[in-house]
Amino acid sequence: MAREFDVRVEEKLDRILRLLGMIAVKGLSQTEQIAILSRVGFLPKDIADVLGTTANTVRVALVGIRRAAKHGRRRITLPREEPQNE
Repeated sequence: MAREFDVRVEEKLDRILRLLGMIAVKGLSQTEQIAILSRVGFLPKDIADVLGTTANTVRVALVGIRRAAKHGRRRITLPREEPQNE
């Protein structure tokens, strides 16, 4: 019984994590989305599930991102956060 509960909790946490990932990268290009989700620890398969693409597409994009970074080219421009006035 406890094992079944643990499995259900794990499944729900996985859904929440995926939803948070989707919210975090909404409105960005696919390459930007892949870079951000990878940077926060998502595996290519998980990124593919969140973005509705294949793990191979994600891996190819990650190779391009790493290659660009290695050669000093910044392939991704992340949006800047607006300072909050309090």
